[in-house]
Amino acid sequence: MAYLDQFLQIIVKHGGSDLHIAEGHPPKMRVHGDIMPIRAEQISHEEATQMMSEICGPHNWEIFNQRGDLDFAYEMDKASRFRSNYFKQSNGYGATFRLIPTKIATLEDLGVPLVIKEFANFRGGLVLITGPTGSGKTTTQAALIDYINQNFAKHVVTIEEPIEFVHENKRSAITQREVPGDSSSFAAGLKAALREDADIVLVGEMRDLETVSLALTAAETGLLVFGTLHTNNARKTVDRMVDVFPADRQPQARVMLANSLRGVVAQLLLKRADRPGRIAVNEILIANAAVAAIIREGATQKLQDVIISGKAQGMQFMDDAVWELLEKGIISPHEAFMKAIDKNRFKPFLSPEDEALANAAGAVPDDEKRLPGNFVKPLATRARV
Repeated sequence: MAYLDQFLQIIVKHGGSDLHIAEGHPPKMRVHGDIMPIRAEQISHEEATQMMSEICGPHNWEIFNQRGDLDFAYEMDKASRFRSNYFKQSNGYGATFRLIPTKIATLEDLGVPLVIKEFANFRGGLVLITGPTGSGKTTTQAALIDYINQNFAKHVVTIEEPIEFVHENKRSAITQREVPGDSSSFAAGLKAALREDADIVLVGEMRDLETVSLALTAAETGLLVFGTLHTNNARKTVDRMVDVFPADRQPQARVMLANSLRGVVAQLLLKRADRPGRIAVNEILIANAAVAAIIREGATQKLQDVIISGKAQGMQFMDDAVWELLEKGIISPHEAFMKAIDKNRFKPFLSPEDEALANAAGAVPDDEKRLPGNFVKPLATRARV
């Protein structure tokens, strides 16, 4: 058993999603969106070094110390797998570990709009799954890939950093490639997929010009490409895809995106008010002739009207989805206000206390709820495991 495992076991036991460790700070975990300390004592350099070096291996540890960051997946046991990110910070070493469910949830389990199954039927084009860090994009992507795996005979290539959900071949053949171990970059993996007889390619992150450009080209030439961006809604997603290009290439990029885009699934996670936990909420854009024309014109402010008027086709505007959860009492007015695009729509439902909190948003840190007692003692006061 690695020394770090005792901390990760606490995450599993208490239904946490993330473990945060950093020299000079107590170890903390995220539970239902809130950060809370696991113990009061700070992590020393010796303790951080043992925690981190032991599980990543000498080669990765050397890479981390050279580059200052590292991404990999760590399997504590058959039931617990973690996405690991190492980084250097002002006080020394730091790391975050995200628990990855070993069982891939279905789209029905996740409660996302089932219209997104229709994206699996396209023979080519671009589908963008977007949202901020920690919004469950990867979980939704995995559910969609699993749906394809069960219902279609395709060759699916995934390019991820790192591989999180492991897919076993069902009706489809799944090839999972990890950056940088199996491919030097997302762009290199995408370029190689064009020569690998792929039907579908999942690109874990589209964050640079080369990757976005290759994804658009691949989508235009007949591959079905699923890509990820860190944007909150469909309009911002379209803008980001175009803005990554230099100004003189943006008109061409708009034409390529108008031709290839099939849909956008934007996702946020909201804290529940009815019971502990969080719930996903989605904006859905399904590309049609009107959407293509808007993208070509560069008039993305019109996309909201298209989404609202396209409800019968399965489209969904983010604020409408948030409103529905508020009406059902699933989320609080404060949570709805904080995540909404049009704040004024939700402001009348805030209590005076909530309004004061909302006005101070950004200046007030997340509540730090302390769990009773120390779960793990500092390295200096315990025998090493």
